[in-house]
Amino acid sequence: MNLFDILGPVMVGPSSSHTAGAVRIGRMARALLGQEPGKAQLLLHGSFASTGEGHGTHQALIAGLLGLAPDDSRVPDSFSLAKERGLEFTFGTCELRDVHPNSVLIKLEGTQGGTLEVGASSPGGGRIKVFRVDGLDTSFSGELPTLVVHNSDKPGCVSQVTGALAAQGLNVATLQLNRGGRGGSAVMVIECDQPVSEATAQWLRSLPGILRVNRYTPNEEEPV
Repeated sequence: MNLFDILGPVMVGPSSSHTAGAVRIGRMARALLGQEPGKAQLLLHGSFASTGEGHGTHQALIAGLLGLAPDDSRVPDSFSLAKERGLEFTFGTCELRDVHPNSVLIKLEGTQGGTLEVGASSPGGGRIKVFRVDGLDTSFSGELPTLVVHNSDKPGCVSQVTGALAAQGLNVATLQLNRGGRGGSAVMVIECDQPVSEATAQWLRSLPGILRVNRYTPNEEEPV
């Protein structure tokens, strides 16, 4: 146990799991979409569905999708801010298997035409766990700089991506692989010890067999 476990995150309350964690989930989804979200469908599971309204979970998720941080004073007013910025959103419920009770499935459409489906949980203390990206199982926390690489399931894709990162002096901390089926689509989740620049992500996008690359950097600020 560390000091963060005792004190919790700096945030707009009332709950580290239902509020701060929910903001982080929204910010993660926004980063992985890689563009401004224009439409969002949020399906709440378990405790998020049953008690989220009283804990401000709905406002927190939308705040994250808008790029707000957990300690931003505008978190409770995210619905009105979303209206100003043209983000359309709906809430519903769903039943998910083998996930934490504080979970949500987010389906996004970007203003530039991109789409994303991400499932994530908030187990407590403001921490999150992403368990699904575009229908493929994953497991990462966003505590390290992270790349989510969609690629064709063919030989050489993994080695060319890791080789490109090594050429940039980036050390891979963890690497997860999953695929929808042999020869179909696959996803790599790569956590690095150093932040991955947008220029490096753009280079990876140009490699053969790479379909999409999205990156997430913890605590990266953006104008909101």
